[in-house]
Amino acid sequence: MESKTKFRKATIVDLPQIINLLADDMLGSKRENYRNPVPEKYIKAFNRIDEDEKQYLIVVEGEDRAIIGTLQLSFIQYLTYKGGLRAQIEAVRIRKDKRGSGLGEEMLDWAVKKAIKNGAHLIQLTSDKKRPEAIRFYNKLGFTASHEGMKLHLEKDMKG
Repeated sequence: MESKTKFRKATIVDLPQIINLLADDMLGSKRENYRNPVPEKYIKAFNRIDEDEKQYLIVVEGEDRAIIGTLQLSFIQYLTYKGGLRAQIEAVRIRKDKRGSGLGEEMLDWAVKKAIKNGAHLIQLTSDKKRPEAIRFYNKLGFTASHEGMKLHLEKDMKG
């Protein structure tokens, strides 16, 4: 059976819906600033992502063409692993009423295939420890917690 979802590159017109997805959970609601018109910081960030050939910001449309999912896939060139290329998955979000539908697996499958096509030797992601369901989901797909991640927030107020 063919999926009725459509994966495509995000456009600036999609930005309000993407931000809404990012803000629509307990963690996102504290760090995102969903409003219309979209704050300028988001527009500038979108434009930088859109212009960078190593970045893929995608949206998933449902049957009604509404955006039901999004993720960002970035490619990082480095010297280790003999000059290897690493793929990084960020900001995976699925609209609440579509969670548990298999869409997350479809999205991660898309990202893995894109990483392979681009020559990445490794694909990685991080998930906040406050999202145990997401961590179980990623583990089910074969991702392993092989490293201890650390962050240093440089900007105290990410709102605005």
